[in-house]
Amino acid sequence: MLTRVAAGVLAAACLAFAPAFAQDLAYDLHNETSYVVMEFYTSPSDEDEWGSDLLGSTVLGAGESAEVTIADGSDQCVYDFRFVFEDGDVVEDFGIDICELAEYTLSE
Repeated sequence: MLTRVAAGVLAAACLAFAPAFAQDLAYDLHNETSYVVMEFYTSPSDEDEWGSDLLGSTVLGAGESAEVTIADGSDQCVYDFRFVFEDGDVVEDFGIDICELAEYTLSE
């Protein structure tokens, strides 16, 4: 009996100290502004630099929606977003929990 308890405690300790595994996170991005989003960047909130443009060679038109996937290998949940519009305006939003996010809406 003592051996089973010790094995259980050891297994629980190993799980507690195991590294978190990164996962791809997908959600719907809605552009409810009257402007085209030309670029969309994300970054874990604890980093100082933006990742690559998630839209790539596409754009997100006014009134359009698209599925976006963050697959940067991070095990973080809290991210910052940066949107660049066709007129050069930039909108940034900070501290978004993407692990709980099913959709994100840009609005005027």
